Amino acid sequence: MDSQIKQVQSDLSLIEALCTKLVENVQSFEVASAQALPYGLKPHTRSVAWLVEQVLVQRLKLDAAGMNIGKVNYDWPDTALHDLTIEVNGRVLPINVKAHQAENKPNKNDISAVEKLYNAYKSDYEYNLYYAAFGIKFEGRSVVFIKDKVHCFSPQFLPLYVNPRNDKIQAFYHHTPVIRSRKDFLAELSAASTSIQL
Repeated sequence: MDSQIKQVQSDLSLIEALCTKLVENVQSFEVASAQALPYGLKPHTRSVAWLVEQVLVQRLKLDAAGMNIGKVNYDWPDTALHDLTIEVNGRVLPINVKAHQAENKPNKNDISAVEKLYNAYKSDYEYNLYYAAFGIKFEGRSVVFIKDKVHCFSPQFLPLYVNPRNDKIQAFYHHTPVIRSRKDFLAELSAASTSIQL
C-alpha cells in the first residue's frame, strides 16, 4: 500500500482519538444566560457552528500538553481550507471543523470547493487535509457534544460526488471511506469538476 495512504490512515486514527477526548473534556457549553435567552436556544446548527469551532479549538489549545500534542494554531483566515493546525510528532496536521445535529437524519453536506482543494493538494505534496465532524444537540441554552458522533475523514477517501451547481464536493459526514491514492484523487476531482482548468 502507498506510504502516503498509510500516513493519512494513521493521521485519521490519531485525530479521531484526539477529538473524542476533546469532546469528553468539553461536554457542553452555554451560549447565553437565562436573562438573554429566557426561552432557550432554537436548534439551528449554522447559527452556532462558529461558536462550536471556537470552543473546540480553544479548549484543544488549552489541553494540548495533556493530550500529547504540540502547538495548536487557529489563527487562519476564513478563506483557508482548514480552521486549525496541530503539531504531532514534528508534523503539522491541518483540520477543518464541522458541526451537525446528531439527532437529525443524516444528509449530504458541502465539504469543500473542488478547485481550492485540488490546487492545495496539487501544489504541496505534503498537504493532507483532515475533517473533524462533531455531532451536537441543543438543550435549553446549551450546545451538547455527543461522544459517539465524532467522525474524522480525509477528502482523499471521500465517495466523490461534485454538485454541478456550485462545484463543491458533497458527502455524508459518516461514510465508508474509498481508499485511493493521492494521484487517483486528483484525477477523479479533475474529471468531476466544472471549474478546474488544466
